Amino acid sequence: MSAGPQAGPGPEDEPPEPRGTLRPTTARALTVCAVLGLVVGWGIHPVATALTGRPPLVSWVQALALVMVAAIMGFLAWHTWQTVHVRGERLEPHQAVNRLVLGRACAIGGTLVAAGYVGYAVSWLGDASQLADRWVLRSVVAAAGAAGVMLASLALERACRADGGRSQP
Repeated sequence: MSAGPQAGPGPEDEPPEPRGTLRPTTARALTVCAVLGLVVGWGIHPVATALTGRPPLVSWVQALALVMVAAIMGFLAWHTWQTVHVRGERLEPHQAVNRLVLGRACAIGGTLVAAGYVGYAVSWLGDASQLADRWVLRSVVAAAGAAGVMLASLALERACRADGGRSQP
């Protein structure tokens, strides 16, 4: 009994090439990070004071480092936008993926850190300590730097989109 000639898998038998889609970082993910950051940032002051007897230090170096990272991310977003959307050049696949992952990670991390510094600043409001004003100011500057990181990172993520950021049907 012969089954007849067996044909190899033809193009019609092969499954279609998988086409993945990446959606931009959602507002939901950023909101969750912001809420988590606020709670942790607000809680650090009383917990650290109870455990060690003094609150954590917020230095100008921390705040200015975040402002510098925001500037670097902003430059990278601008450069990527110019390359892909203005000049119409293509990035190497590994460069595009690296920039997309960097943008997404920094957007989430920047949101978490910005909210953490805001929570820490809020924990000092109404405190009679002479350090309170200093920590509030430094925390607000650091939060602004981290918010800049988040915004520049979202711009980088958008710049990596080959379709110009248009919604797909």
